[in-house]
Amino acid sequence: MRDSLQHEAIAAQRSLLTRRHFFGKLGTGVGAAALTSLLDQQLCARESALHFAPRAKRVIYLFQSGAPSQLEMLDYKPGLGKLHETELPASIRDGQRLTGMTSGQSAFPVAASQFGFQRYGNSGAWIGDLLKHTGGVADELCIVKSMYTEAINHDPAITFMQTGSQQPGRPSFGAWSSYGLGSANEELPAFVVLISKGSGLPNAQGLLSRLWGSGFIPSRHQGVKLRSQGDSVLYLSNPPGINRDARRRMLDGISSLNQLQLEEFGDPEIAARIAQYEMAYKMQASVPELTDLSKESEATFAMYGPDARKPGTFAANCLQARRLAERGVRFIQLYHRGWDHHGNLPDHITKQCSDIDQPCAALIKDLRQRGLLDDTLVVWAGEFGRTVYCQGKLTKENYGRDHHPRCFSIWMAGGGIKPGITYGETDDFSYNVVKDPVHVHDLQATILHALGIDHERLTYRFQGRYYRLTDVHGRVVTDLLS
Repeated sequence: MRDSLQHEAIAAQRSLLTRRHFFGKLGTGVGAAALTSLLDQQLCARESALHFAPRAKRVIYLFQSGAPSQLEMLDYKPGLGKLHETELPASIRDGQRLTGMTSGQSAFPVAASQFGFQRYGNSGAWIGDLLKHTGGVADELCIVKSMYTEAINHDPAITFMQTGSQQPGRPSFGAWSSYGLGSANEELPAFVVLISKGSGLPNAQGLLSRLWGSGFIPSRHQGVKLRSQGDSVLYLSNPPGINRDARRRMLDGISSLNQLQLEEFGDPEIAARIAQYEMAYKMQASVPELTDLSKESEATFAMYGPDARKPGTFAANCLQARRLAERGVRFIQLYHRGWDHHGNLPDHITKQCSDIDQPCAALIKDLRQRGLLDDTLVVWAGEFGRTVYCQGKLTKENYGRDHHPRCFSIWMAGGGIKPGITYGETDDFSYNVVKDPVHVHDLQATILHALGIDHERLTYRFQGRYYRLTDVHGRVVTDLLS
C-alpha cells in the first residue's frame, strides 16, 4: 500500500513538473501564440501576435551557398584595373585574420575583375555584366554593399546567416518565422525548402538539414524540404494496399493515442507530432497540385528561362517559390550551391550567374505582375564575401578569391523594403566597410521588422534562458525600409 501511494505521488509530481515545463516554455514572448497554435487556434492567435503592422506577409530567401564574389557582381571598383597585380597595401588588410588557405602566401596581389559593370534603371545602380537580367529590375532592388559577418569559414558562416549563431542547435530563420506567425494555409507547411546545384561548381559542399531545422522550439516549425525527384516529400504517397480512407482511419487512431499521452504529460512534442501527422495527410492532396506546373503559361516558362522546366534547377525552384507564395507559405528558402570560387573564378562565376540571373529577375517580375511583390520580401544573399587579392597564382586569364567576412553585398526587394537604392560603401579595394555597416543580426532584425515582429520580443525559453534569432544583438536598419 505504501509503495502504491509512493508511486502515485511520484507520478503526480512528474505530471506537475512536465506541465509546468510545458507552460513555462510556451507562455513567453510570442510563445503564447505558439501555445494556442497547439490548441488548434493557430491562425487568429498568430495574427494577434504581431507587434506592429507588417509590410511583408512572407519571405522568399534566395541563399547563395558558398559566398558569391561581390567584386564581380554588385560592388563596382573601377580603380582596381590600374592596381591589378600590385600588392594589397598592408594598411588595408591591417593585420586582419586570414584563412588557412591563403595564410601561407608570400604575396597578396590585387585581382581586378575581368567583368564589366553598367548603370541600370532610374536608380543608376552599378550591376555587373554577369547579371544583365537582374539589372533590368534594378529599380525594384535595395542593394546593400556593407554587409559584414564574424565567421570566416563556410559552415559557421552559413549557420550564422540561417540561425543567428555560429554554433549548431539554434532554430533556423524560417522556423522562427513559423513559430512567430504560423501558417496562412492549413494545407501546406509554414516553412518550405528547395535546393539546387550550381553549374559552376556542381560538386560543391553539401548542406546540412539543421540549417532549416527547428532547434529547441517545437519540431512542427522545421522546414519541409521539397525534392525534385520521386515524391516531392518523402513518403508522401501511400504504400501499396493503403488508400486515403484507410490512411484517415489509421491517423484518427494514432491521434487518439497521442492525445491521451499529451493530456498526461503535456509534452509539446506530442502536440507537434499530432499536428505533423495531420499536415502530412493534407499535403498528400495539396503538394501534387503545388508541384504540377502543367498549367503555367509558355510566357511564364520563357520569362524564367530555359531551365524552368527542369526539376531541381534554380529556375524551376524560383517558379516553385512563386507558387508557394501564392498559396500563403510564410517562409520559402532556396539554397543554390556552387559559389565557393577559390580558383578558376572567371569560368565558375559565369556559369553560376547564368543559373541565377534570369530566374531572379523573373521572380521579381512575376511577383509584381501578380500583385504579390508588395507583401513578399525577396532576399538574395550568401554567407560572406570574397577577397580582392588572388588566392593562388594570378594570371591574365585566371584568378581565385578567398573567404572574406569583412564586407559583402546582398540585395532585397518588395515587402516594405525601399526600392531603387544602394546602401553602404566599402573602401577602394572592397575590403573594409567605410559607411553604413550592416551586421548579420541587423539584417535579421530588419527582415523580422518587415514581417511585423520586434526581434527583441520574439523569444523562446530554453534551459533557463530566453533565446531569440538575433541573440542579444541586432538593430533594425530603418534606412532600408520604405
